[in-house]
Amino acid sequence: MATLEKKIDFAVILRVTKANPNGDPLNGNRPRIDYDGYGEMSDVCLKRKIRDRLLESKDDNGENKYSIFVQCDERKVDDAKSLKDRADKVLGDNLTIETACKQWFDVRAFGQVFAFKSTSMGGGDTGISIPVRGPVTVHSAFSVEPIRPESIQITKSVNSETTADGKRSSDTMGMKHRVDKSVYVFYGSMNPQLAERTGFSNEDADAIKSILPKLFENDESAARPAGSMRVLNVFWWDHGCKAGKYSSAKVHESLRVHGDGSFEIDTLEGLDHEIINGF
Repeated sequence: MATLEKKIDFAVILRVTKANPNGDPLNGNRPRIDYDGYGEMSDVCLKRKIRDRLLESKDDNGENKYSIFVQCDERKVDDAKSLKDRADKVLGDNLTIETACKQWFDVRAFGQVFAFKSTSMGGGDTGISIPVRGPVTVHSAFSVEPIRPESIQITKSVNSETTADGKRSSDTMGMKHRVDKSVYVFYGSMNPQLAERTGFSNEDADAIKSILPKLFENDESAARPAGSMRVLNVFWWDHGCKAGKYSSAKVHESLRVHGDGSFEIDTLEGLDHEIINGF
């Protein structure tokens, strides 16, 4: 497959309704918020969701369509116990930047740092760190307006342990946090020059394009009930050339999103944009 032939910019508008889009472990798992009061979803969180949706994609034979290197434990499709274990089982001594990019979609898209204490990649037992710089960048998502997270106290009132005297164990208290209603937006870009180094192709770009409108499908949890996270619109700018007709900053600034999810978009001369409705 030919590597990506043209620069691409994209943006996603999403709506949160009574959910915790991305909890902050350093703040009691409350929704992430910046110093100005705007809600935030980290780029790591968003790339995790892209990986999960790609991992769920099946071909016509019902087999996994894409191979993903960084898999979370509850969704992994192999028996690897760690990233090193996965690398050793799939590629063994043939683990190189070229073979890793060819094998795993997320490595050639987002990049990866291989830092293993082993004989992998010719590093001996001393360890080696080899970074792969990916062509796909994803910004953190921020709310269009400041948010005010709500918190409620919850109680687990079941008898969770058997006590020595046979009596009921104590209830467990906890907190649950949510954003009642807010609109977030995030941006991204695909760099053809870096794609040449990892082998990221036009077909790979199309795969991400097809995933973004349904980013939160099959992502339900107690913190994000089904239907509480929804992609409203995906914006896709195809520059038609490797260098790009405009900077990513100018392209992203051409989109203005309002608190109710509506938007305005400026037309940039010579640059077409596609608007895709959420799933």
